Amino acid sequence: MRLFNCRKYTERETGVKTAVRSVRNGRLVVLPTDTVYGIGGDAFNPATVRALLDAKGRGRDMAPPVLIGSRRALDGIASDLPESATALAEAFWPGALTLVVAYNPSLTWDLGDTDGTVAVRMPLHPLALELLKETGPMAVSSANKTGQPPAATAAEAKKQLGSSVTTYLEAGPSADNVPSTIVDCLADPPRVLRAGAISLEELRKVVPETEGPEEGE
Repeated sequence: MRLFNCRKYTERETGVKTAVRSVRNGRLVVLPTDTVYGIGGDAFNPATVRALLDAKGRGRDMAPPVLIGSRRALDGIASDLPESATALAEAFWPGALTLVVAYNPSLTWDLGDTDGTVAVRMPLHPLALELLKETGPMAVSSANKTGQPPAATAAEAKKQLGSSVTTYLEAGPSADNVPSTIVDCLADPPRVLRAGAISLEELRKVVPETEGPEEGE
């Protein structure tokens, strides 16, 4: 278990390389994102995903989102991508928007009880993108124990998660602790499942029919 201060160039380079090795070896890492710090690992390693859920104190019914390092990666993950998802990704990625889409049934992963869907996001953080471009898609959830406040730094995450994580990447306090907005693009019309950093008004400028979390019930 080691924490790297990635605000220092030399530690950043070593930290990213160490985190890449950790992910490839099925270990968990803590990384900064443009919203809150995340705990993550290889999305295609079922044991890693189970370890992530155990570290947070969650069950299979709370499957972690998947972070990707490029817009192109969404096409490889999603099956029959809705037009709304394409439009929202083009408008807000990289950024604080999570899209719920159907995943390609040929993918060999087990994120939990997802009923064939995945919540996917491309974060707007240079360190996260650098890591994701080396590791490929990562299952990532907020770096905290369930019921505890999200960590604003890697050091805070370390206090909660301890030795369940192999590598911690510290990039300073989160600029914004507001979580990403989650939109269900499989709903017709698309619907906000969780209000967050991107407002309903902003979403409707791109996909006018988008419903808020209280609508359509």
